[in-house]
Amino acid sequence: MNRNDYTSYESNAYPDLALNIITRQEHNISRKQISDNALKVLYRLVGAGFNAYLVGGGVRDLLLGQIPKDFDIATNATPEQIKQLFRNCRLIGRRFRLAHIMFGRDIIEVATFRGHHQTPAKNVSAQSKEGMLLRDNVYGTIDEDAERRDFTINAMYYSISDYNIHDYAGGNEDLEDRLIRLIGDPETRYREDPVRMLRAIRFACKLDFDIEEDTAEPIERLAPLLQDIPSARLYEESLKLLQSGNGLETYHLMREYNLFQQLFPLLAEHFTEDYSSHTEQMLDIVLDSTDLRIEEGKRINPAFMFAAMLWYPMVSLAEKLVEERKLSYYDAVMEASNIVIDQQVKTISIPRRHTATIREIWQLQLRLPRRNGKRASRLMELNKFRAGYDFLEMRGEIEGGEIEELANWWETFQNASREKKQEMVTEMGGSSKPSYRRRKTYRNKKKSKSAE
Repeated sequence: MNRNDYTSYESNAYPDLALNIITRQEHNISRKQISDNALKVLYRLVGAGFNAYLVGGGVRDLLLGQIPKDFDIATNATPEQIKQLFRNCRLIGRRFRLAHIMFGRDIIEVATFRGHHQTPAKNVSAQSKEGMLLRDNVYGTIDEDAERRDFTINAMYYSISDYNIHDYAGGNEDLEDRLIRLIGDPETRYREDPVRMLRAIRFACKLDFDIEEDTAEPIERLAPLLQDIPSARLYEESLKLLQSGNGLETYHLMREYNLFQQLFPLLAEHFTEDYSSHTEQMLDIVLDSTDLRIEEGKRINPAFMFAAMLWYPMVSLAEKLVEERKLSYYDAVMEASNIVIDQQVKTISIPRRHTATIREIWQLQLRLPRRNGKRASRLMELNKFRAGYDFLEMRGEIEGGEIEELANWWETFQNASREKKQEMVTEMGGSSKPSYRRRKTYRNKKKSKSAE
């Protein structure tokens, strides 16, 4: 990018914004709605002579009458100055330095006002040739900070000094119109940080807003830029997208804009026009189930979601390995599991603790049909049995037939009395004797070998 291109890039990306002051009488935010820890940070920064504002999603959600998940703060204090004020402060981040003020498990994130890339005195930013920001430690004024924010509804600042809201980009008006609108030139802003495309989808689904026309237009075309985002960051983003209570709707909107396909290319290979493949049916079922569990306040596990999403691509590959390499089905599933997980973590860096659970859930699908003797009772004692059974039940809903019958059998078995369980195993022609004879035979062989 030459100097002329860079100047044009800056002027297009960051237009001059008009500040609108929303006075205390004109908005509904009260200090009582802000967490005590966030107030402590705001007051201490202001007391030390700095400017400090509640900013972003906290202000947006309060104006919408919702309870914010986080309270973020923006200030003209540098990260080092913030650290001097708070002993419970930890500085994080390479791309942009942030201060985390820790109150037990509650973390208040404090960011220094960001400036423009060409700021001469403190130019420590870097961009790729595609326009993506690689480092972004450029500090500036509150006006510049507002211009650098992504969406208009996130560029509102609540002042603890006079309780006014500083609205720099017409965010309050877009809140009223229920619109997601980028600040500046959409294509340039997406190239700076392609994850903004995911954020546009997430906010639209979370808030039940529409994406403004110019903001939406480049997304499908620029979606492949997500392939350049570190897989660890995309893992965190995938959880925000799919495990925040609007996962099913978010998936469908992501797919419409060609975004889901970038994060899960293995799944995209199984997409159809009428959403009828087993992979697509499983996506609908597991994401709907996840949304319901969140609504009911139940615990959710990312590993279960990923296991369900990737199951049919894994099975498809296993069947191919059986046919082409004449492997046993068990060996084919083991190899296909490794291949599918290894390919997926290149895009979304699923932690090892979750990939281990994914494998356990998949292996249980091979073990659950084997119920003779004491196997059924022993399977129920396994740590991941419930996850394996829940997944089997989802498969039964999709596949029907033997899988549905197997899921129904396990549902009855779990709730049956001891006598009923024994009867169910006996009806299958199973007992504990075969396994005993095998153990006895093994011991006899061992004894014979010792005698030799």
